[in-house]
Amino acid sequence: MVYFGQTECYDKCSEILKKTLDIDIGHSQVNRITDTYGAELGKTISNTRTLSPVNSNEILYAQADGSMIFTRDSDWKEVKVGRIFKSSDCVDPNGKNSWIRHSQYIGYLGNCKQFSTQMDDILDDYGNLKNRLVFISDGATWIKNWIEDSFPDAISILDYYHALEHLSQFSNSYFKDKEQELIWLDDQKKLLLESQVSQVIENVRQIAPKEKIAQKLIAYFETNKNRMDYKSYKQIGCGIIGSGAIESAHRTLIQNRMKLSGQRWSVKGAKNMLNIRVTDMNKKWENVINLVKKDFRKPCLKKTG
Repeated sequence: MVYFGQTECYDKCSEILKKTLDIDIGHSQVNRITDTYGAELGKTISNTRTLSPVNSNEILYAQADGSMIFTRDSDWKEVKVGRIFKSSDCVDPNGKNSWIRHSQYIGYLGNCKQFSTQMDDILDDYGNLKNRLVFISDGATWIKNWIEDSFPDAISILDYYHALEHLSQFSNSYFKDKEQELIWLDDQKKLLLESQVSQVIENVRQIAPKEKIAQKLIAYFETNKNRMDYKSYKQIGCGIIGSGAIESAHRTLIQNRMKLSGQRWSVKGAKNMLNIRVTDMNKKWENVINLVKKDFRKPCLKKTG
């Protein structure tokens, strides 16, 4: 019931249980059971690594971002999501790094300080990796500051595709001739991949010295210049310069279950569901089985008679 409850909406779970096990259980009961086990898991979730140690020839990647869910308590609320994986677990039979074999996921509905503390505990468990610890993130100030404060020797990369998004917003606003825009934009992309961010800044300044959107882009690139050495980043680990792994984590960890049509979560219920989702994604389902053996079901079973 707990497994089905964290993979499908509760109505669908009732249908699955009936068709697979010929058991009639209402969606409210599935809800109560799932919520109770999620709360219990929250008491025992440990902020320790689930992956094997990092070898001397490996890079440890860490990514973090926010994903919004709709709640009854405060409308849209952000779930902080983290994903940690090793370069040796980036696998592709065709020669490109297209999927990740093993990851550790972190999900937290709350403020960034508490989330970053969880990430700190897990990453510290790998020892001091220095520049073999690589962060890839967007331009969120809290993420940038957290990395600089907690892991000053790590490599911090501004997601290349996020940088391109800002660049494209400027070019789309500035250029009237779209063919000319595509040519200019393609040139800037090549410069960024060659770690020529200073030249890109100068090119933007030359064509739009007084435009507010140009000044905004220049300020953004200036702030993140030390995180945009993409030519160098492509030579280390798996050569990853984008945050596709964390975008995928949003879908698999959060959106596939917690952003279904019409859903509104209580903050408590969302946290409990998140506990189970993280447990399952981290391949720690034995933690749920251990709780079943301790029989935590009684508080949430329907009273009869």
